[in-house]
This record gives sequence, C-alpha cells and structure tokens, in this order.
Amino acid sequence: MRLLIAALFMLCQFGVAAQTLTLEDYARQAQFLEIKISPTGKYLAATTRSDEGNIYLQVIDIKTNKILSVRHFTGKDSIGAINWANAERILINLVRDIGSLETPVPTGEIFAVNADGSNPRMLTGYRADNDKDPAVVINYLPAEDNFVLIVSATPNRVGSFSLIKRLNIDNGRTRQIARAPMRSSDMITDGNGVARIAVGVDQNNDNEMVMMYRKDERSEWQTLRRYGQRDGSFIPLRFMADNVRILGLSDTQTDTQAISIFNPETGQEEIIAHHPKVDVAPIYSVRNGLVNEVIGAAYDYDIYDEVFFADVQSQEFSAHLQGLRAVFPGRRIGITSGTRDNSLAILSVRSANHPVEFYIYDLKNKQLSYLLNASPWLKAEQLAQTQAIFYKSRDGLDIHAILTLPNNKEAKNLPLIMLPHGGPHGPRDYLDYDSDAKVLAQHGYAVLQPNFRGSGGFGRSFLQAGYLNWGTTMIDDMTDGVLHLVKEGIVDQSRVCAYGGSYGGYAALMSAVREPDLYKCTVGFVGVFDLNLMYTDGDIPQRKSGINYLEMAIGRDKERLDAQSPIKHLDKLKAPVFIIHGKEDQRVPIIHAERLRAELEKRNHPFEWLVKEKEGHGFYKPENNVERWQKMLAFFDKYIGDGRAAD
Repeated sequence: MRLLIAALFMLCQFGVAAQTLTLEDYARQAQFLEIKISPTGKYLAATTRSDEGNIYLQVIDIKTNKILSVRHFTGKDSIGAINWANAERILINLVRDIGSLETPVPTGEIFAVNADGSNPRMLTGYRADNDKDPAVVINYLPAEDNFVLIVSATPNRVGSFSLIKRLNIDNGRTRQIARAPMRSSDMITDGNGVARIAVGVDQNNDNEMVMMYRKDERSEWQTLRRYGQRDGSFIPLRFMADNVRILGLSDTQTDTQAISIFNPETGQEEIIAHHPKVDVAPIYSVRNGLVNEVIGAAYDYDIYDEVFFADVQSQEFSAHLQGLRAVFPGRRIGITSGTRDNSLAILSVRSANHPVEFYIYDLKNKQLSYLLNASPWLKAEQLAQTQAIFYKSRDGLDIHAILTLPNNKEAKNLPLIMLPHGGPHGPRDYLDYDSDAKVLAQHGYAVLQPNFRGSGGFGRSFLQAGYLNWGTTMIDDMTDGVLHLVKEGIVDQSRVCAYGGSYGGYAALMSAVREPDLYKCTVGFVGVFDLNLMYTDGDIPQRKSGINYLEMAIGRDKERLDAQSPIKHLDKLKAPVFIIHGKEDQRVPIIHAERLRAELEKRNHPFEWLVKEKEGHGFYKPENNVERWQKMLAFFDKYIGDGRAAD
C-alpha cells in the first residue's frame, strides 16, 4: 500500500506551484476526480478529465503500482460515474457534456470493461448489441457477480412504461423480471433486490410526480402520493433494514428538506433530522463495500457541519467518521468506496479553502494514509479565504452568501465583483472551492456570491419566491448584498462590477441595468439576455419538462418577459459590457450573445467580445479559461482596479 501511495503521489507532483499561483495553475484540470477501490482491494479505478473536457478512466494495480488500462471515449461522450460490479469488472454510466457550467446529460448507456481493459462492451443504449433501451442500474446484486438489476425506459408517450431487467454484465443480455407502473421511473429496491418503489411523471399530467409502491414482487402497484410542481414531496432514497419503512428526503412537513422515514403501510412519516434554515443531507455507513445505514445528517450554512445519530446499528462505523471529522474539522469527508471485507475505504476530503485530497483508511487498524491531492499545484495556504456571511434583503428575507477576500489586503474599501450563480432555481453556492472566486480574490478583488431568493437549499418557500422574479426581487437581493458590504466598510461603493455565468450572466447584466450608478462594468459568460428566446432556442424547450419549468420560472406573459429581459432596457445601461460565449453552447445558444452585441453596437455602447469555437455552456479547455481570466482581469482593472496589469 505504501508503494502505491508513493507511486500515485509521484504522478501528481510535476508542476507544483511556485510562491504565487498562476492562472495556468487554476485552469489545470484536476488529475483525479473520483477514486474507487475494487471489492477485493486489488485495484483502484480513477477518473480524470482531459484538457478537451472528456472524462476518462484509469485502472491501477495496487500490488505492482502499474496502470493496467485506460478507457477513453470520443466526441461528446464522457464518463458520468464508475462503479465496481464485481472484483474485476467496472460499469461506466455514459453522459454527454454540454459545458462546464451545466450538469452532463445521461445517455442511458451502460458500458462495461474489465480492470485489465479486456472485454469492453456497451451493455445498454442504441449502440448496444442486445438491449438498445436506455437504462440505469438500480441494484448491483452483490451476491451475484455477473448480474445487476436495471430499469430501462420506453418511448416517452402516454401508455408507455419502464421495464425492470436482470443484465448480464459480461455479454449484455437481459431478462425482463417486472414492469414498472409508469414511464421513466426511478426505482428503489429492498434488501432482497426486489423493486418496490417507483417514482415518475404522471402518464396524463406532466406537471405531477407520482410515487408508487408494492408490498412484494407478487403484489400490485398502488399509488402512495402525488406531488405538483410547487408541492412538498418525499424523495425515497432506500429501504430501511426492516424492508418496510423507507428513508427519504422530505419537505412535506417542513419548509426545508429534512431526512424522514415513511411507512407505506400506515402512511405515517417521521422526521429524524431537520434544520430550520437549510436542507440537510444523509450521512451513510458503509458495509461490505456498499451503502448500509443512515447514521447522521450534514448541512452547509454558517459552516459545513454534521450531526450523528445515537441510536444506530453501525456504531463502530459512526465512531470512525466522527474520529475522522476531528482530524479534518470543517471539511467534507466522503466515502467513495470500500472493500467487501470492510477492511479498507477510500476517502475524499475537501472544503472551500482546501483542494480535494484522497486518503486510504484502514478501518480494522484505524489508520489513515494520505493518498494524493487531486490538484497538488494548488496549496491551501496560497488560496484566498472563503467564508459564509448573512444579510437582510430590503423586504426582510435572510440571505446567505459566500464571501472570498484577498489574502494580501486589509478587508477595507476593496473593489468588489458580485458573482451570482447559475440555475437559478435549485443550484446554490456552497462553502466549497470555486476557481472563479479564488482567481479574482488573488488579484485583489472581494468576491460576493449571494444565494438570492430562488436559490435551492434554503426551503421551498425561498425557492418559489424567485419564480417570475428573475429580473426583479432576485436582483434586489444581489444589490442588497453589495450594499451590506459597503455599509460594513469592506467594499468601496465606487468600485463594483458584476460577473456571472448562465443565469448569473443574465443577472450580472440585469443588475447593471437596474443599478446603473452602482455597477461600473459587467461580464456575461454564456448568459441569457432575452427571456423570450428561452422558449424558441436551446435544449430547454425541446422537452416537455423544459417547457413546464419555463412556464413556472419565468411565465408566458410577453410584457413580463420583456420587462425582465436586459436586452430590452439597454438605454438605461451605463456600464461597459464584456460578452463571453461558447460557439457550441446548447443550453444558451450564441444567438443571445450575438443579439446583445448587435444592440450594443447600435447604441455605440462600449463592449468587449470573446467567443470560443469548440466550447459549450462553460469552458473546459485550460487555455481558454486562462484567456478568459486574463481578459476579464484586464477589463475589471480598467474600470475598478488600481491600474495593475493582469497576470
């Protein structure tokens, strides 16, 4: 094991940072994204992102320290997740990347390969030899080395349904064992591998989700609950040990998402962990290399914190995690994988101010061994420091935000970049590493990332308060954060700019439109600038669920769409604009950037332009991000800086 650690550590050591981190350092892809140990502890499977953006797989023999195999995919194909199906075979979920700012789209293709690279085979999807339906694994059937349980989708039409099948991971052959009660179902199996919970879209109402249940594999499916788009819901995660009760995330009885246990036989639901201000997430124990029992809850608010339950069966594993938490205070500890004999586990450890590190933990001997830093050229002591702050909106809402400050300057009268997140509904900014914030802060700027109303993670009412208000109260929340920092003396009100990507790019421009005397410049990265185009261009309106989302989030009213589209109000704009876009963006097509440029040219309004031919919704290529940051820093320096040139 020590030899392996040394070998991997050496792989990551070239290019260690000098005293000052460069833009190239920040732009470099992490050398390892995910590391999972095989069930027998013989191999490590590790994923890495190439400079082109694709994720590829490496398998390393622990005993010999040799890379046994490398698996690449071409074009837009990339790896979404990897899992050991048995001691020698890995299953890969394929995805299509549409840009660094957007979650990759699952293709439903499952690819299998042995640790040594032999017997590569597409098991499901249109390129498979046998079963051409898109599918996902719902149970790895640990007692059966050559089979997994999958659910495959049928055509998206009324009357269609999903099929539950046994999949042979060697040859791709399948055998149907059950039919799901609806199409595109998410399935939960019990401890015996029987699919008994299904969640999917109602056949006759695309705006309603349905949860169905069956008592055993011979019983008929029955509807447990229905949820409208604005309703609270129970999201099932797994069956409890009794194979009756179901653990899930729920906001049926609380505004924020709680961990609860639902009994489908009685209809009763019991909350076991809840935070009044922010959603919580379950912490699991691991047994025989698999997720076992919920033993605690984690949340990200003023700090990242965890609580552990007293009455659990996995007391020993809980003690392990609590001991590790004392070693890594304030950091997120993830168990990526474990061996079947419960002897070894791989940990990932990270925080807003610490790049991702991987460790091997010997559970039997309680020994922790450093494995590697995913980005060893990024030294924690060189990074600008990030913290959570709170302020009140003008109408009394509590707003959570992330603030990153330069290391080498007093936190007084600083120039500020207001950096709103994308989404906007569902995503939020966490106490986690953000390269944009770190780059800007290293170059002397305070960076504010406000979790404005409409953001996820702070309760259903907070999320829904953003609906139809993309360009009004959501923008006010961002402005109020800037004014809070001004009042605190941290920020110089005469030196404020806005920058964001996707919805954040929209918000950066809309903020400058609504507050023309506050923002001295604005940068829109793959931004939405005309809300009307969201119904006609891009991949969102191609799906019924996308149209449903748009109607809920921005509405159909033409007058409102125009009123909240920054491109319709450029006569109010004073700030110079920097437009950055990817030519291949499918989520927010380049027509948004081109139309904004045309309108600015009509007005002879100052703007700058950067478009990259082979980038999508966000940039992957390191050299493109370096160029983007160089030009952004020069742009900010010109309008709110102290005259220094960008690195």
